[in-house]
Amino acid sequence: MNDHSPRLAIGSISLRHGLMLAPLAGVSDHPFRAICRRYGAEYTVSEMVSAQSLCYERRSKKVSTGEHSRTAPLACVHADDVPMAVQLFGNDPDFLAEAARMIEDGSYAGCRSEAAPAAIDLNMGCPVPKIVSNGEGSALLRDPAHAASLVRAMTRAVRLPVTVKIRIGWDEQSINATEVARRLEDAGAAAICVHGRTRAQMYRPGVSLEQIAAVKAALSIPVIGNGDIYTAADAQRMLDVTGCDGLMIARGAMGNPWLFSEIAAALDGRSYTPPTLRERLTLAREHMVAMIEEKGERVGFAESKKQVAWYIHGISGAAAARSALMAATCAAEAVELLDRFIQSHED
Repeated sequence: MNDHSPRLAIGSISLRHGLMLAPLAGVSDHPFRAICRRYGAEYTVSEMVSAQSLCYERRSKKVSTGEHSRTAPLACVHADDVPMAVQLFGNDPDFLAEAARMIEDGSYAGCRSEAAPAAIDLNMGCPVPKIVSNGEGSALLRDPAHAASLVRAMTRAVRLPVTVKIRIGWDEQSINATEVARRLEDAGAAAICVHGRTRAQMYRPGVSLEQIAAVKAALSIPVIGNGDIYTAADAQRMLDVTGCDGLMIARGAMGNPWLFSEIAAALDGRSYTPPTLRERLTLAREHMVAMIEEKGERVGFAESKKQVAWYIHGISGAAAARSALMAATCAAEAVELLDRFIQSHED
């Protein structure tokens, strides 16, 4: 990539390298999105938001003010998030249309958004049992006509682009990503992200670049490739084999937000200098503190432990540090442990 033309456009948003942070339940919160953007993510997606919960909370007297809303914080778009999509999940067209409208105009209970989202994304890829057992997430791949009806309802309800994240099929015997994607495009989807695994694969290693390529060849809207991107070489292979318009980075960014910088440098033909050990550990500490400040000590401290564990993975003494961190009883103790770990690795 040696010119300055955008690789990917969604609605009015143009992305130079097409680098996106995937929606990651329990991971891609505001502190993580902000850090990934600092290191090169050009577009992020929220954790998945239940369309039904968003609708019910608006109608509930108990949460109409938003004070007790568990859903609103997940849909919040901060000023430094832009451009960011909000991802919904559900299987009812009326709930999805209503939730999409509320996100677009900020009318849901407890809305604290500082900016409008760039798009509304529909989850058709989540494989976890509690989601698919309700006919949501990747279960929608089993009924392409119904999946298309959901997108059609959403695109009719909002002016924002509606995008969709799918998998290549339910299992090896029912791979139907191209059929599903065509139907979604016909229903008005502005872009499709394809995770190159079936639902049955869950997150086991190995993605089908060929199936992503088939979807790209069949559509006229942008197609984003997703799955097993941990290095710049992985990213380049995804682009070369599939011809996709952009890349959605998921687990590869956990503990390694610099991956976006590494990929951008490779696409530009620039050299890349990886972070030093001190930079890794310092960012781990910053990430923990940011989560505690934003979510409060009880929630932020509990949720930040896994983030820190990803940052320190593979570093000498990480196993013992991780055990001590998990046993810590308060945020101050955890931060002190991390400070000592950083000092122990000073040159």
